[in-house]
Amino acid sequence: MGSYEVRLLLDTHIWIWSHHEPDRLSTRVTEALVDARNELWLSPISLWEFLVLVQKGKVGVQGGLDPRIWIDEAMRKVPMQEAPITRQVAVQSRFMELEHEDPADRFLAATAEVHDLVLVTADKHLLRGKGYRSLANR
Repeated sequence: MGSYEVRLLLDTHIWIWSHHEPDRLSTRVTEALVDARNELWLSPISLWEFLVLVQKGKVGVQGGLDPRIWIDEAMRKVPMQEAPITRQVAVQSRFMELEHEDPADRFLAATAEVHDLVLVTADKHLLRGKGYRSLANR
């Protein structure tokens, strides 16, 4: 794993909560996110899912800020590695052992498996999935 202790892939809600509602993160997850020995990763799927949630009115952006600007500011505040959506990730997303067909979750799980990342999530379906490592927000 290089010079990093753990390479963490934040699921969409963990990423949003880390900026909007950090009190929703468990102590264990908060400690993992601020530990300089850990490397933080984010999938473009999470950016897409965030924009969908904003457009549906399920997530608000502080001060009515354009969500694209909010993303840029969030990435400046807490820089992260971009977890690429490769051909291997796309193919593996269809073979993940998950309880449901949510495409975003399938891509996140496949990304964690293919890129050897630990998926940080509160999603019970993702926590019960197989083939990748996860860190529960509990």
